Amino acid sequence: MATPFSSPTIPNQPHSASWVSFTYISFFGALGMLGLGVFWLPLDWWAKGYLAMGIMLLIQSCITMTKTLRDNHEAARLVNRVEDARTERLLMEVGKAA
Repeated sequence: MATPFSSPTIPNQPHSASWVSFTYISFFGALGMLGLGVFWLPLDWWAKGYLAMGIMLLIQSCITMTKTLRDNHEAARLVNRVEDARTERLLMEVGKAA
């Protein structure tokens, strides 16, 4: 039972196989196009290496940030469920006492 002050819990729905395939294809497609763009830039190899290193660090940072945001969101959902259960138990105890 959702209270007026709690956020509704959204059931965890798995993604479809086509959506997962689309995300992989779009990620690797973008990475490939960016890699080819850096490779064909009219720069020295050290400058291309620096750009490639920056791209890899940016990708790693994006993955870390999205995982952290997801973990924080899921932890907040768990805390909300625990608080809702405690509130429900307290209301049941008060209801029995009355």
